[in-house]
Amino acid sequence: MDATLLQNRLGYLFKDAALLQQALTHRSHSSLHNERLEFLGDSILNCVVASLLFDRYSKIDEGDLSRLRANLVKQQSLYEIAQRLELSQFLRLGEGELKSGGFRRPSILADTLEALFGAIFLDAGFDAARDAIRALYIPILDTVDPKTLGKDAKTLLQEYLQGKKIALPQYNVVATHGAAHNQEFEIECLVPKLEIQVFGTGGSRRAGEQVAAKLALEAVQTALVKTPSSARKSKPRTSQLKLAGIATIQADAPSERKPKLPAKQPAKSEPKSDTKADAKTAAQADTKSELKPDAMTASTPDTAAPAESGKQAAAPITVTQSKTA
Repeated sequence: MDATLLQNRLGYLFKDAALLQQALTHRSHSSLHNERLEFLGDSILNCVVASLLFDRYSKIDEGDLSRLRANLVKQQSLYEIAQRLELSQFLRLGEGELKSGGFRRPSILADTLEALFGAIFLDAGFDAARDAIRALYIPILDTVDPKTLGKDAKTLLQEYLQGKKIALPQYNVVATHGAAHNQEFEIECLVPKLEIQVFGTGGSRRAGEQVAAKLALEAVQTALVKTPSSARKSKPRTSQLKLAGIATIQADAPSERKPKLPAKQPAKSEPKSDTKADAKTAAQADTKSELKPDAMTASTPDTAAPAESGKQAAAPITVTQSKTA
């Protein structure tokens, strides 16, 4: 295919066509391939992206800037840019790579894009390479959320689920569509705990997984908003309190207190009332038993005293009468 179309998409016209041809040549095609240009282009890309981020995000610290840059220059990001340029149509591959579908392999497309940046640098210098990279990355930076540091959908979904202590999602290839040179992959993403199942399609398995992950993240956030964490954790919390033996003081478990109160009251009141009654009866009995002997003792001397006095009075009378006679 005519390489002029690719140069128009890059926004740069090569002076040395041989550099462009070498940048598009895979090692499976010939000995004059693009691996050295890839090495050079990788360094230039990192420098330009770092400069873009430094100018755009003045309030982000060094660590977050490094993570954001890493996400922007990784293989998946370069592969997506290459897909927009339709770079696979211009690759020069060996026969084996052509048969195995190397023209749509993310690693080959990402490496070729870096080789193009290196070739532009050799052809016209750093400023030309910087302008070409900026033209490709400015639209991407306009859509980047600094809060997510440019992370892809799969990473965001994984981190979100881990933060909620939910098992990681499962990805499955459901079907492939289209001819061998232009296939689309249909990917299923599952979050079993929340009963979420979504599908995404892409030009590669990874691209399909990214689309599915984005849909799954939206579904997970919606599901968790409808069922707040406090409501989901109330039952486990109550069971933990039961094990600890303190669930009876919780406001949400009144039924656990009620059966205990009536059971304890009769057990405490009945023995007390019986004990008081028995003690009172015993005290009365002791009082009666103590009073009876005293009454008998007191009445006996009163009855016996007149009898003794009568006998004593009769005796002198008898004696006196005998003496008179």
